Amino acid sequence: MNSPLVTTDWLALHLNDPDLVILDASIEVVLGKEPLLYDELYVIPGAISCQIDKLLFDHHCPQTHAIPTPEQFTEAAKILGITHNSTVVIYDDQGIYSAPRAWWTFKAMGFENVFVLDGGLPQWRLEGKDTVRQFASPTQPGDIKGRLLPHRVCDTEFVLTHLGHANVDIIDARAAGRFNGTSPEPRVGMRSGHIPGSLNLPFAQVLDGFKMKPTKALHTLFANLDTNNNATRVFSCGSGITACILILASYVTGHHQAALYDGSWAVWGGDAALPIE
Repeated sequence: MNSPLVTTDWLALHLNDPDLVILDASIEVVLGKEPLLYDELYVIPGAISCQIDKLLFDHHCPQTHAIPTPEQFTEAAKILGITHNSTVVIYDDQGIYSAPRAWWTFKAMGFENVFVLDGGLPQWRLEGKDTVRQFASPTQPGDIKGRLLPHRVCDTEFVLTHLGHANVDIIDARAAGRFNGTSPEPRVGMRSGHIPGSLNLPFAQVLDGFKMKPTKALHTLFANLDTNNNATRVFSCGSGITACILILASYVTGHHQAALYDGSWAVWGGDAALPIE
Protein backbone atom coordinates (compact mmCIF):
# COMPACT_ATOMS: atom_id res chain seq x y z
CA MET A 1 0.00 0.00 0.00
CA ASN A 2 1.39 3.37 -1.00
CA SER A 3 -0.76 5.49 1.32
CA PRO A 4 -0.18 5.65 5.08
CA LEU A 5 -3.98 5.46 5.42
CA VAL A 6 -6.32 2.49 5.14
CA THR A 7 -10.06 2.86 4.66
CA THR A 8 -12.74 1.42 6.89
CA ASP A 9 -13.84 -0.82 4.02
CA TRP A 10 -10.30 -2.18 3.61
CA LEU A 11 -10.07 -2.94 7.31
CA ALA A 12 -13.50 -4.62 7.35
CA LEU A 13 -12.36 -6.92 4.53
CA HIS A 14 -9.11 -7.82 6.28
CA LEU A 15 -10.25 -8.22 9.91
CA ASN A 16 -9.42 -11.92 9.89
CA ASP A 17 -6.01 -11.68 8.24
CA PRO A 18 -3.64 -13.70 10.46
CA ASP A 19 -0.85 -11.11 10.42
CA LEU A 20 -3.08 -8.08 10.99
CA VAL A 21 -2.66 -6.27 14.32
CA ILE A 22 -5.21 -3.55 15.06
CA LEU A 23 -4.28 -1.07 17.78
CA ASP A 24 -6.54 1.42 19.53
CA ALA A 25 -4.28 4.38 20.32
CA SER A 26 -6.90 6.61 21.91
CA ILE A 27 -5.54 9.08 24.46
CA GLU A 28 -7.21 10.28 27.64
CA VAL A 29 -6.58 14.02 27.33
CA VAL A 30 -7.73 15.66 24.08
CA LEU A 31 -6.58 19.25 23.46
CA GLY A 32 -7.13 21.58 20.52
CA LYS A 33 -10.57 20.21 19.62
CA GLU A 34 -13.88 19.44 21.25
CA PRO A 35 -13.43 15.84 22.42
CA LEU A 36 -15.85 13.11 21.42
CA LEU A 37 -17.20 11.46 24.56
CA TYR A 38 -18.53 7.93 24.80
CA ASP A 39 -21.08 6.42 27.19
CA GLU A 40 -19.39 3.02 26.99
CA LEU A 41 -16.45 1.25 25.39
CA TYR A 42 -16.68 0.61 21.65
CA VAL A 43 -13.94 -1.50 20.07
CA ILE A 44 -13.28 -2.49 16.47
CA PRO A 45 -13.34 -6.32 16.48
CA GLY A 46 -9.92 -7.78 17.25
CA ALA A 47 -8.38 -4.47 18.33
CA ILE A 48 -5.81 -4.38 21.12
CA SER A 49 -5.53 -1.44 23.50
CA CYS A 50 -2.28 0.30 22.61
CA GLN A 51 -2.17 2.15 25.95
CA ILE A 52 -0.27 4.99 24.28
CA ASP A 53 -0.04 6.92 27.57
CA LYS A 54 1.61 3.97 29.29
CA LEU A 55 3.57 2.19 26.56
CA LEU A 56 4.59 4.74 23.92
CA PHE A 57 5.88 7.70 25.97
CA ASP A 58 9.17 7.91 27.84
CA HIS A 59 7.99 8.46 31.41
CA HIS A 60 11.57 8.65 32.67
CA CYS A 61 11.98 11.89 30.70
CA PRO A 62 10.70 15.13 32.30
CA GLN A 63 9.50 16.28 28.89
CA THR A 64 5.77 16.00 28.13
CA HIS A 65 4.92 13.13 25.75
CA ALA A 66 8.54 12.26 24.99
CA ILE A 67 9.22 9.62 22.32
CA PRO A 68 10.05 6.30 23.99
CA THR A 69 13.56 4.94 24.00
CA PRO A 70 14.27 2.03 21.62
CA GLU A 71 14.30 -0.27 24.63
CA GLN A 72 10.91 0.98 25.80
CA PHE A 73 9.49 0.60 22.30
CA THR A 74 10.88 -2.93 22.01
CA GLU A 75 9.14 -3.86 25.26
CA ALA A 76 5.89 -2.24 24.08
CA ALA A 77 6.04 -4.15 20.79
CA LYS A 78 6.55 -7.37 22.75
CA ILE A 79 3.50 -6.64 24.93
CA LEU A 80 1.37 -5.70 21.90
CA GLY A 81 2.38 -8.78 19.91
CA ILE A 82 4.06 -6.99 16.99
CA THR A 83 6.23 -9.33 14.91
CA HIS A 84 8.25 -8.87 11.74
CA ASN A 85 5.29 -10.28 9.78
CA SER A 86 2.70 -7.95 11.29
CA THR A 87 0.68 -5.40 9.39
CA VAL A 88 -0.27 -2.81 12.01
CA VAL A 89 -3.37 -0.61 11.63
CA ILE A 90 -3.85 2.08 14.27
CA TYR A 91 -6.99 4.07 15.09
CA ASP A 92 -8.31 6.32 17.84
CA ASP A 93 -11.72 7.30 19.19
CA GLN A 94 -11.60 10.91 17.95
CA GLY A 95 -11.30 10.22 14.20
CA ILE A 96 -7.72 11.18 13.46
CA TYR A 97 -6.07 12.53 16.60
CA SER A 98 -3.61 10.42 18.59
CA ALA A 99 -3.35 7.48 16.15
CA PRO A 100 -0.87 9.39 13.94
CA ARG A 101 1.44 9.83 16.95
CA ALA A 102 1.48 6.08 17.54
CA TRP A 103 1.96 5.51 13.78
CA TRP A 104 4.92 7.91 13.71
CA THR A 105 6.44 6.28 16.78
CA PHE A 106 6.48 2.97 14.92
CA LYS A 107 7.96 4.66 11.84
CA ALA A 108 10.57 6.48 13.93
CA MET A 109 11.58 3.15 15.46
CA GLY A 110 12.15 1.59 12.03
CA PHE A 111 8.90 -0.37 11.67
CA GLU A 112 7.43 0.52 8.28
CA ASN A 113 4.40 -1.77 7.82
CA VAL A 114 2.11 0.47 9.85
CA PHE A 115 -0.98 2.46 8.82
CA VAL A 116 -3.66 4.76 10.23
CA LEU A 117 -7.36 4.01 9.87
CA ASP A 118 -8.85 6.98 8.03
CA GLY A 119 -11.67 8.31 10.20
CA GLY A 120 -10.92 6.00 13.10
CA LEU A 121 -13.60 4.65 15.39
CA PRO A 122 -16.13 7.48 14.74
CA GLN A 123 -16.10 6.83 10.98
CA TRP A 124 -16.31 3.06 11.58
CA ARG A 125 -19.40 3.53 13.76
CA LEU A 126 -20.91 6.15 11.43
CA GLU A 127 -20.88 3.53 8.67
CA GLY A 128 -22.67 1.04 10.91
CA LYS A 129 -19.78 -1.42 11.10
CA ASP A 130 -19.69 -3.88 13.97
CA THR A 131 -18.07 -3.09 17.30
CA VAL A 132 -17.47 -5.18 20.41
CA ARG A 133 -17.31 -4.24 24.09
CA GLN A 134 -13.83 -5.40 25.02
CA PHE A 135 -10.32 -5.33 23.67
CA ALA A 136 -8.61 -8.43 22.30
CA SER A 137 -5.38 -9.82 23.68
CA PRO A 138 -2.25 -10.41 21.57
CA THR A 139 -2.02 -13.95 20.24
CA GLN A 140 1.75 -14.08 20.68
CA PRO A 141 4.57 -11.96 22.12
CA GLY A 142 6.15 -9.47 19.74
CA ASP A 143 9.70 -9.87 18.50
CA ILE A 144 10.65 -6.62 16.77
CA LYS A 145 13.39 -4.39 18.14
CA GLY A 146 13.18 -0.62 18.08
CA ARG A 147 15.99 1.42 16.57
CA LEU A 148 15.45 5.16 16.56
CA LEU A 149 15.89 6.71 13.12
CA PRO A 150 17.37 10.12 13.99
CA HIS A 151 16.11 11.83 10.83
CA ARG A 152 12.49 11.23 11.96
CA VAL A 153 12.71 12.82 15.41
CA CYS A 154 14.63 15.97 16.28
CA ASP A 155 15.37 17.95 19.43
CA THR A 156 15.55 21.61 20.41
CA GLU A 157 19.21 21.92 19.43
CA PHE A 158 18.43 20.80 15.88
CA VAL A 159 15.56 23.28 15.56
CA LEU A 160 17.61 26.13 17.04
CA THR A 161 20.54 25.54 14.68
CA HIS A 162 18.25 25.33 11.63
CA LEU A 163 16.19 28.49 12.17
CA GLY A 164 15.96 30.25 8.82
CA HIS A 165 17.65 27.34 7.05
CA ALA A 166 16.56 27.12 3.40
CA ASN A 167 16.29 23.33 3.52
CA VAL A 168 14.25 23.10 6.73
CA ASP A 169 10.63 24.21 7.11
CA ILE A 170 9.22 24.29 10.65
CA ILE A 171 5.45 23.77 10.62
CA ASP A 172 3.33 24.28 13.74
CA ALA A 173 0.04 22.36 14.12
CA ARG A 174 -1.42 24.53 16.90
CA ALA A 175 -4.46 26.72 16.35
CA ALA A 176 -3.77 30.18 14.89
CA GLY A 177 -4.54 31.97 18.16
CA ARG A 178 -1.91 30.01 20.06
CA PHE A 179 0.58 30.33 17.20
CA ASN A 180 0.08 34.10 17.04
CA GLY A 181 0.09 34.52 20.81
CA THR A 182 -3.44 35.92 20.93
CA SER A 183 -4.90 32.89 22.73
CA PRO A 184 -3.54 31.56 26.02
CA GLU A 185 -1.58 28.33 26.22
CA PRO A 186 -3.36 25.47 28.06
CA ARG A 187 -0.28 24.86 30.20
CA VAL A 188 0.01 27.26 33.13
CA GLY A 189 2.94 29.66 32.87
CA MET A 190 3.78 28.78 29.26
CA ARG A 191 4.93 31.60 26.97
CA SER A 192 2.74 32.50 24.00
CA GLY A 193 3.90 32.79 20.40
CA HIS A 194 5.84 30.56 18.04
CA ILE A 195 9.28 29.43 16.94
CA PRO A 196 10.85 32.22 14.82
CA GLY A 197 10.29 31.67 11.11
CA SER A 198 7.90 28.77 11.63
CA LEU A 199 4.76 28.31 9.55
CA ASN A 200 1.27 27.66 10.88
CA LEU A 201 -1.01 24.90 9.64
CA PRO A 202 -3.61 24.13 12.35
CA PHE A 203 -4.17 20.38 12.35
CA ALA A 204 -7.95 20.77 11.96
CA GLN A 205 -7.37 22.21 8.49
CA VAL A 206 -6.13 18.88 7.10
CA LEU A 207 -9.24 17.05 8.31
CA ASP A 208 -12.66 16.73 6.72
CA GLY A 209 -15.04 15.50 9.37
CA PHE A 210 -13.40 12.47 10.95
CA LYS A 211 -11.24 11.73 7.92
CA MET A 212 -8.18 13.18 6.22
CA LYS A 213 -8.90 15.63 3.42
CA PRO A 214 -8.34 14.40 -0.17
CA THR A 215 -4.77 14.42 -1.44
CA LYS A 216 -5.34 17.34 -3.81
CA ALA A 217 -6.66 19.54 -1.00
CA LEU A 218 -3.67 18.62 1.18
CA HIS A 219 -1.29 19.55 -1.64
CA THR A 220 -2.99 22.95 -1.82
CA LEU A 221 -2.67 23.52 1.93
CA PHE A 222 1.06 22.83 1.92
CA ALA A 223 1.54 24.87 -1.27
CA ASN A 224 -0.22 27.83 0.33
CA LEU A 225 2.30 27.70 3.16
CA ASP A 226 5.00 28.41 0.59
CA THR A 227 6.99 25.38 1.71
CA ASN A 228 10.04 24.13 -0.14
CA ASN A 229 9.24 20.72 -1.65
CA ASN A 230 12.87 19.69 -1.29
CA ALA A 231 13.09 20.75 2.34
CA THR A 232 12.85 18.62 5.45
CA ARG A 233 9.62 19.45 7.20
CA VAL A 234 9.96 19.65 10.98
CA PHE A 235 6.55 19.42 12.62
CA SER A 236 5.74 20.92 16.02
CA CYS A 237 2.62 21.42 18.15
CA GLY A 238 1.87 21.69 21.86
CA SER A 239 3.61 18.53 23.03
CA GLY A 240 4.17 16.28 20.02
CA ILE A 241 0.74 14.70 19.47
CA THR A 242 -1.11 16.73 16.83
CA ALA A 243 2.10 17.52 14.93
CA CYS A 244 1.93 13.89 13.81
CA ILE A 245 -1.44 14.56 12.14
CA LEU A 246 0.44 16.96 9.84
CA ILE A 247 3.22 14.41 9.31
CA LEU A 248 0.53 11.96 8.23
CA ALA A 249 -0.95 14.57 5.88
CA SER A 250 2.50 15.28 4.44
CA TYR A 251 3.00 11.55 3.82
CA VAL A 252 -0.37 11.35 2.07
CA THR A 253 0.88 13.99 -0.39
CA GLY A 254 4.04 11.95 -1.02
CA HIS A 255 6.42 14.19 0.93
CA HIS A 256 8.34 11.89 3.28
CA GLN A 257 11.16 14.17 4.49
CA ALA A 258 9.53 14.73 7.85
CA ALA A 259 10.67 14.96 11.45
CA LEU A 260 8.79 15.39 14.71
CA TYR A 261 10.13 18.06 17.03
CA ASP A 262 10.01 15.98 20.19
CA GLY A 263 8.88 18.27 22.99
CA SER A 264 7.41 20.90 20.69
CA TRP A 265 6.04 24.07 22.32
CA ALA A 266 5.97 22.46 25.77
CA VAL A 267 9.78 22.55 25.61
CA TRP A 268 10.39 25.61 23.41
CA GLY A 269 7.76 27.81 25.03
CA GLY A 270 8.87 26.74 28.49
CA ASP A 271 12.50 27.80 28.01
CA ALA A 272 12.96 31.55 28.43
CA ALA A 273 16.39 31.33 26.81
CA LEU A 274 14.90 30.36 23.44
CA PRO A 275 13.70 33.03 20.98
CA ILE A 276 10.02 33.43 20.12
CA GLU A 277 7.92 35.50 17.77
